[in-house]
Amino acid sequence: MVGGEERVYAKVKDLLLTMGSSAVLVGKIGNGNVAKLVNQVVVALNIAAVSEAFVLASKTGVDPGKVYTAIRGGLAGSTMLDAKVPRILKDDFQPGFRIELHIKDLKNAIETAHAVGVSVPLSSQVMEIMQALKVDEREKDNHGGLIQYYEKLAGIEVRECAVDN
Repeated sequence: MVGGEERVYAKVKDLLLTMGSSAVLVGKIGNGNVAKLVNQVVVALNIAAVSEAFVLASKTGVDPGKVYTAIRGGLAGSTMLDAKVPRILKDDFQPGFRIELHIKDLKNAIETAHAVGVSVPLSSQVMEIMQALKVDEREKDNHGGLIQYYEKLAGIEVRECAVDN
């Protein structure tokens, strides 16, 4: 996610590709930062949606592993789903991208949105969920650990309630 002049981007693209698997010019200087914030909003909201949904499945006695297998090939399937659900099912919240870093990025996204007159109620709600996890001293967990907030409210752990239907 790069912001800048096209001619400069063309000169440095190969260098950028040594640091990451892709380099996409998204517009003028500063636009790369906005694209990064947009990415973080989408990731946070997707993790929250998966967390909410899989706690619902578990609380109703539906095997979350089977739900994952059933939905991953359809419209609900995503790279995020494939990256986070297997870790959730294994109770693996070891740091990758930590909740505390996502808090920083969501704060920047919310402030940017407000500065340009955009309301972001879902992002604000996920920020509050992350803040609650921080209060519970889970800010060092992988951001997939968002599910722990929903589990606490529902009184169930997703990985423990698999049933054979």
